[in-house]
Amino acid sequence: MEIYKATLQDVDGISTLFNSYRVFYQQPSDIEAAKSFIQERLENSDSVIFVAVENGEYAGFVQLYPLFSSISMQRLWILNDLYVTEESRKKGVGKQLLHAAEQLAKETNAKGLKLQTDVNNVTAQSLYESNSWVKDDKFFYYVLNV
Repeated sequence: MEIYKATLQDVDGISTLFNSYRVFYQQPSDIEAAKSFIQERLENSDSVIFVAVENGEYAGFVQLYPLFSSISMQRLWILNDLYVTEESRKKGVGKQLLHAAEQLAKETNAKGLKLQTDVNNVTAQSLYESNSWVKDDKFFYYVLNV
């Protein structure tokens, strides 16, 4: 299993994974829009994406976006997307992708990483908690849809 930082050469492989990820969250399949979205993120350096590739097949990805804390005056990373194909689950791929995200945070002198997951996604919660992520019980998160 190879884990590496994605480049534009990975757009097609990531797009397929990203489309499947969105379908998992009840979004309509749209591979062309997925490709465009991923390509824009990489071209504009809006996010950092790590991919897991095994025997030439894309097995998973993690996408991180930069944030900054005004209080600590430090960078943070939001782990916005993590997806592993059905065939690659239970093989440590998610753990390796989380490790790559953690290494990015360390290399960029970030304060840490944040993520949110669906309250019903107990599989993801178990993965995070087994990799030293701690559920935040000090802050409420609010949403304003516009």
